[in-house]
Amino acid sequence: MKRRIGIFITVAVLLVCVVAGAYSTDVFTPRAEAATVIKRGSTGSTVRKIQTKLKNWGYYSGSVDGIFGSQTEEAVKYFQRRNGLKVDGIVGEETARALGITLSSGTGGSSSGTGGGATSGDLYLLARVVYGEARGEPYVGQVAVAAVVLNRVRSSQFPNTVSGVVYQPLAFTCVADGQINYTPDQTAINAARDALNGWDPTYGALYYYNPKTATSSWIKKLDVHMTIGNHVFAR
Repeated sequence: MKRRIGIFITVAVLLVCVVAGAYSTDVFTPRAEAATVIKRGSTGSTVRKIQTKLKNWGYYSGSVDGIFGSQTEEAVKYFQRRNGLKVDGIVGEETARALGITLSSGTGGSSSGTGGGATSGDLYLLARVVYGEARGEPYVGQVAVAAVVLNRVRSSQFPNTVSGVVYQPLAFTCVADGQINYTPDQTAINAARDALNGWDPTYGALYYYNPKTATSSWIKKLDVHMTIGNHVFAR
């Protein structure tokens, strides 16, 4: 009888330890991998990627140290403010998409920028640019605008991701005036997809503008090599 009681007590103690261990591991111990936002106090490779992008685009002047402090938070707010996002200093899903960062399992991967390896996020962002910049233009002109973005991605003169090119300060009117946040129609999505699949009606153009509305003097000095709809395209 005493032996049975001893076995029962031993089993009970083991069960208590297992349950306590499960709670201590799964409930009370925070896991970095489960994070769905990056904010002040966060650390690691994702923070470094955010800092690097913000620094390359002129929003951040601090150290790329993987520590999300007050300076990084202010840089994120600056980026959000300039790009029509909610200004809270937190890199959630929407801000991460704008930065070209993927928040999944605690790892931040840059979205790729060219056709073969492009993500669905690249396609949608490119379609938003097309819709904001060229809706109403002939279809080939909409593809041409998307192609300019991708040509910049491939050029050493510009950032090497779609989001990097799109959100480079003062690069696109639709970002400055908020039209980047409009929902693209199917035509814009199709044009973005065609460009990602390799169609470049501009043959390598890095710039375009509407000569009737452009106010920049330097862009008008570029070598124009074709006109499509209301836009002229230049290298």
